[in-house]
Amino acid sequence: MDKRTHFDEKIFQDAVRFYGTVFNIPPLASKIYAYLLFDFQKKGITFDEFVEVFGASKSSVSTSLVLLLNAELIVDVNKIDERKRFFFINDDYKRIRFEKIVQKMQDELKLLDELDAFNKNNNVTYEEYNDRIIAYKDLLTKNIENIQESLNKL
Repeated sequence: MDKRTHFDEKIFQDAVRFYGTVFNIPPLASKIYAYLLFDFQKKGITFDEFVEVFGASKSSVSTSLVLLLNAELIVDVNKIDERKRFFFINDDYKRIRFEKIVQKMQDELKLLDELDAFNKNNNVTYEEYNDRIIAYKDLLTKNIENIQESLNKL
């Protein structure tokens, strides 16, 4: 692999495995994402550089870039003095990712509230179940608050 962007092979491979699993993306997309992590100076990486570095077909690189763009994991920029597109990690993705997590937790809380209402309307009570659900809802609520507080600091 040509090393235009200076990086550590072990960290790169660890990042490929980690983000491939976390984002559920194919290997080449994961490699592209991991490679972009090493663009610390935010110069951007071009399409041609990805093709050269990974020795992949233009079609495969294009497909992976489209997938990453659609998932909002990366962004692309056309610089004024260049025809080429430059790709970057989407710095807003951390916020987007956690906003989605919060939304899922809020959706689950709503569902649990609906189940509670259904149980109460049908006189179904299981004390142990209710105690566990209350504890779980408290956990969800506290995590939502903590994440939202942290997001406000980003």
